[in-house]
Amino acid sequence: MLLAAIHMENLTKSYDGKIIALNRLNLDIPQGGIFGFLGPNGAGKTTTVKLLTGLLKPTEGVCTVFDMSPQEKPCDVHRICGVMTETARMYGQMTGRQNLQFFAQTAGMDGPESDQRADELLKSLDLWDARDRKLSEYSTGMTQRLSLARSLVHRPGVLFLDEPTSGLDPESAQTVNAMILSLARNTGVTVFLCTHQLRYAQDLCDGYGILEKGNLLAAGDLPTLCKNIGCRIRAEFRLAPGQSPEGLQKAGEWWRTEVRDEDEMPGLVRKLIDSGHDLYEARLVKPTLEDVYFEYTERREVSK
Repeated sequence: MLLAAIHMENLTKSYDGKIIALNRLNLDIPQGGIFGFLGPNGAGKTTTVKLLTGLLKPTEGVCTVFDMSPQEKPCDVHRICGVMTETARMYGQMTGRQNLQFFAQTAGMDGPESDQRADELLKSLDLWDARDRKLSEYSTGMTQRLSLARSLVHRPGVLFLDEPTSGLDPESAQTVNAMILSLARNTGVTVFLCTHQLRYAQDLCDGYGILEKGNLLAAGDLPTLCKNIGCRIRAEFRLAPGQSPEGLQKAGEWWRTEVRDEDEMPGLVRKLIDSGHDLYEARLVKPTLEDVYFEYTERREVSK
């Protein structure tokens, strides 16, 4: 059995002893893949990252990264972690290349190795033509990509990303996303992605955790989340005007019903045709991450 890359057990953080920013979080994240940590601003995502990287101490509970405590062994954890957040600063009067060389050398690389690693990342993130420009002259998107390069310079085993495509144009976002996917699939890096962009998370992530006001509402891959909350696939049919099939509900110009799995679809189509209905179109609509997320958050509101 593989060791969890990230382990959290009853992880709790209160800044003032009254308001709880993170409430008894229990979560294990396996090695490799991209884990989406979902929630609005103020949900506790950044607090969690700070606890996992040793910038904060928990009020209660424990957390480990590759079985090492960030509080007890911060230097060891920092050596295997890369962090990209809005607060990760670089040096405006240094060029993009000089910034990466500097951070590579602080990670223990010698001159030639740091040069090679910096050039490799600048090319991968489409910053090569701007390598000798000062960071202060970079656009927001270029700065964001250089920040990602900085977090990768020492080849981390775990990568913490906080809204990595925020403020990027579509082309830059595509470049960043391609690198994140490549890292997870080809190098075994575990990516811990904090975001409130649900469609973006669904495109990238293998598993998810839904966080609201410091509470973990659910965790798992999309099929597991769907099953646990009762979100099912919908079969939808567009029929000739004036027809009213038995057992289906009207939704605009479509008639729909929930199904347990895709195998039910052929039988439903045959039943409609055998019943004399004129079937113009049929489709299966699978629950999205957005559907599941709001189902969990709405049910929590109702249960309060």
